[in-house]
Amino acid sequence: MNDILQRKADHIDLVLDQREHTEALSNGFDDVILTHNALPEANLADLDLSCDFLGRKLALPFLISSMTGGPRRAEDINTHLAEAAQELGIALGVGSQRVALLAEGSLGLTSQIRNIAPDIPLYANLGAAQLRDDFSIADIRRAIDMIEADALIVHLNCLQEILQSGGDTDWTGLLKAIETVASDVGAPVIVKEVGMGISAAVAAQLVSAGVQAIDVAGTGGTNFIQVEAARSSDPDHKYLGELFEDWGIPTPVAIQAIRKSLPDTPIIASGGIRHGLDAAKAIRLGATVVAQAGPVLRAACQSTDAVLKHFKRMEMALRVALFCSEPLRIDQPTRPRQND
Repeated sequence: MNDILQRKADHIDLVLDQREHTEALSNGFDDVILTHNALPEANLADLDLSCDFLGRKLALPFLISSMTGGPRRAEDINTHLAEAAQELGIALGVGSQRVALLAEGSLGLTSQIRNIAPDIPLYANLGAAQLRDDFSIADIRRAIDMIEADALIVHLNCLQEILQSGGDTDWTGLLKAIETVASDVGAPVIVKEVGMGISAAVAAQLVSAGVQAIDVAGTGGTNFIQVEAARSSDPDHKYLGELFEDWGIPTPVAIQAIRKSLPDTPIIASGGIRHGLDAAKAIRLGATVVAQAGPVLRAACQSTDAVLKHFKRMEMALRVALFCSEPLRIDQPTRPRQND
């Protein structure tokens, strides 16, 4: 238990440090070219940014993505996030509840978070590897019930687990475990990666197994390969971390491929979403909702007002970009070819 808590604490510090040094790195969205619409024939103030997602209405197409559920400092972070999400009318996903389940619902992931945010979609979170070996359906329902969640996020992090000391490296049978959870848990299941992306083929497997939404969580955002390599004392893990730090599917590529393959499946775009312009590009490519974690974390460590200011800027840029752009074709290349 103490090892897990320390890992979660390290993740907060390393993610914050990483964001200070990787803001300028490409995330793939700079290759997405939106066509300027010189004649919008609309009123900017009337542009409706609300959306329906898994049976709930969001005032804005934003999800505060899962960050952390472990260390006690996360209680303040979760409070700031929940207060801001409630005021904005957007969805909130909590961090992994593995520790909270093992500690009988402590560490800020209790019904208190629902009391703070009574009106928004709230999503529970567990790792895919734990579904097979660690927790029964009753345990998983308890994770949902402890925060009165509207859905369960199951996160996929096979490469991250490989780089953790004692991480889960046996991933056999996990698709079947996800299928069982989707069938029996009594709430919609969302599956997300943690920064390496989900391909169209894997997304199709997950949807066939009963998963109701896919969070692509592609490359370009918080890099948990670098994070795990930085906290490891194992030279082999550090070597692998350096070798695989660029591994994965860019978020725009994943969105386009999944939307083309699964036209009716709700898609969450996360991984490298820096601002509202990136959010607009993700939506034009086919995303239903746009999620952020790392870019919100620094604000969440400060105050609820800082989180609100962050998303107000996100909304402003998203509104302008959608107002001033034309829809993309689903088969449109992200950057015009040399001879076009």
